[in-house]
Amino acid sequence: MAYILITGSLFFGFLAGLVPPKRIGRLRYLFEDYALDTDRRELYRATDVIVVTPQVFDLLDYLIRNRERVVSKDDLINSVWNGRIVSDTALTTRLNAVRGAIGDSGEKQRFIKTLPRKGFRFVGQVQEVRDVAAPNPDDAPQSAPALPDRPSIAVLPFANMSGDPEQEYFADGMVDEITTALSRFKGLFVIARNSSFTFKGKAVDIKEVGRRLGVRYVLEGEVRKASGKVRITGRLINAATGTHIWADRFERDMTDIFALQDEFTLAVVSAIRPKLVQAEIALASRRRPEDLTAYDLFLRALQQVGPSTREGLAEGLRLIHRALELYPRFAAAAALAGACHAENVVRNYTTEPQFEREEALRLMRLALGLDDGDPDTLASAALVSALLVGGCETEIEMSDRAVHLNPNSYRAWHCKGWVLKIAGQPEEAIRSFERAMRMSPVDPETFAALTGLGFALIELHRFDEAIVAAKRAQRLNPYYPGPYRCLASAFAHLGRDAEAREAAAHMLEVDPDFTISAWIDRSQLSKTAKMLIEGFRKAGLPE
Repeated sequence: MAYILITGSLFFGFLAGLVPPKRIGRLRYLFEDYALDTDRRELYRATDVIVVTPQVFDLLDYLIRNRERVVSKDDLINSVWNGRIVSDTALTTRLNAVRGAIGDSGEKQRFIKTLPRKGFRFVGQVQEVRDVAAPNPDDAPQSAPALPDRPSIAVLPFANMSGDPEQEYFADGMVDEITTALSRFKGLFVIARNSSFTFKGKAVDIKEVGRRLGVRYVLEGEVRKASGKVRITGRLINAATGTHIWADRFERDMTDIFALQDEFTLAVVSAIRPKLVQAEIALASRRRPEDLTAYDLFLRALQQVGPSTREGLAEGLRLIHRALELYPRFAAAAALAGACHAENVVRNYTTEPQFEREEALRLMRLALGLDDGDPDTLASAALVSALLVGGCETEIEMSDRAVHLNPNSYRAWHCKGWVLKIAGQPEEAIRSFERAMRMSPVDPETFAALTGLGFALIELHRFDEAIVAAKRAQRLNPYYPGPYRCLASAFAHLGRDAEAREAAAHMLEVDPDFTISAWIDRSQLSKTAKMLIEGFRKAGLPE
């Protein structure tokens, strides 16, 4: 998964309308993590607006604009105070305020250097950006590409802030890697590199980029290499509104350049994909009911089923079936419906378990028949089959194929972890769960991966680690019974009987119909959960 590039246009007219208005864009100065927006008269650091007085802003603006030379005290006074009498103390106070606003000081002088008896000079490296103003309608193409019915994104060339033209390859390589990683998510519409790179070296208006490329989101950023370190700043922007959805910066030591690219790509992709989904869900929620499409219904269903509550799954299934009525070949919706029916069985939310089992398997077969090349669909189908059918050889092959198709998919690794746990391979399951959480550390499903991790750790007699994982899961979703089951079993194995009974009591509050025998009958998970079940009995859970 805000920064400063909220774009717009300025129009400067000429007297009596004798000359057509010249289209001039907003001017911004970028330096390190800071941005000076001359149109909004705002100073930013990453996502935060730094509050400064008008005189402090004007001093910084003047120093940056005249960074090619040393400016004297008289220059500053004439520009900022219009030649009024200003004491040296007042000027020093304002300069110190400028330095403080940008993380500088009179001792460090990283940005503003004092030259005794000469004046001052802004010595920080600056990128000057002037947004392209709104185009003349006569110059615009007749029509822009229609927005796809799924999240659409363009990754613009990252600006090279290193001051070394030879480092362009590193910045371009980062964009290539991120574009390729995003394109592996079939639920995303990603603009090809060649189109995005037509904007390289140009000052752009993000809204115009979105219109010309037909995308809702734009990712942009800067790369800086200096003194053996690399810093990358990225921003995800809603191109329709200019608002920022996500921004972050990453800094590492420069060692292996290709390993570093992989690390940054993973960090960026894992951060922005959940933000894209959340933004799309929010957009769907704001639409009027009569505007709903199959895809909007699918997004709303995702929001409902995420916490895995009885009511949420029921509402999610209602929305998904409406989506499938509108678009019967919607593979992702069919897979989600199958997963919901399987959840109803595993969570004991149904009075018709046999019907739910059959529906889960039918819908997964339908999803695979519609699209057997989608890694998330493959992963979900593998997990549902492992839970409800068992065997697992075929399911492991499907899971392997899913992560091969998209090694950046949280869901593919998450489902593979559960499949391996069900198959009786807890060590491999742990590696998959850990890989999933590394893919997407803020994913809404993390509580489920942590629960699976805890179950696997219990089978390996690593009870203390299981408790840590389960407590994290419980904090993320206190209404999910899995973490309490894990805690009850692990505490019991450690002889911490009071804590085991307390966890068991919490679990029965969430799942009041739980019995050990019913849990064993519900899914194949129990077949390789000997230590977990033994812990249930030690904790005094009902047979």
